[in-house]
Amino acid sequence: MLTGKLITIVGPSGVGKGSIARSLQQRHSEIHLSVSATTRKPRDGEIEGKDYYFLSKSEFEAAISNNEFLEWAKYAENYYGTPKTQVKQQIANGKLVLLEIELAGARQIAKTYPEALRIFILPPSLEELERRIRNRGKNSEESISQRLKIARDEIAAKDEFDVRVVNENLERAIAEVEAVIFKQ
Repeated sequence: MLTGKLITIVGPSGVGKGSIARSLQQRHSEIHLSVSATTRKPRDGEIEGKDYYFLSKSEFEAAISNNEFLEWAKYAENYYGTPKTQVKQQIANGKLVLLEIELAGARQIAKTYPEALRIFILPPSLEELERRIRNRGKNSEESISQRLKIARDEIAAKDEFDVRVVNENLERAIAEVEAVIFKQ
């Protein structure tokens, strides 16, 4: 029987960590992609409970007070966090629980779950990262500037992670992450 495990995938906004995580979940039934909570507004096509749990600021802050998150952070003026109960249940059921989270959350996980596998996704360059963020067409100039500043700080922390994968080619990056997760 498969032993449950916690796996974090971290990287700057626009690096492709969401695409990697979703692809892994589609390819491997033993992977459970944890659904995070956030205070940001839903983007077009996002579904409550599938993409995120969308909470008001007061609801999120109450959940923080009640210790309901495995990790949480404030990023680009919004809160993001991982509900604790579902993750623990999935690990107990033998699932590989994948968290797509930010650096601050990953640091919290490192303290509370030191046995978690921690993977950092890097862009091929900051210029390419900026191009990807701009091509989304969803961010203001101010938001893009803020995300790139945060990205520099996040990339500087890459050595805190067990594994680093450069996402220059999405399929190759997915294969590298798969190899790390399923190595025996």
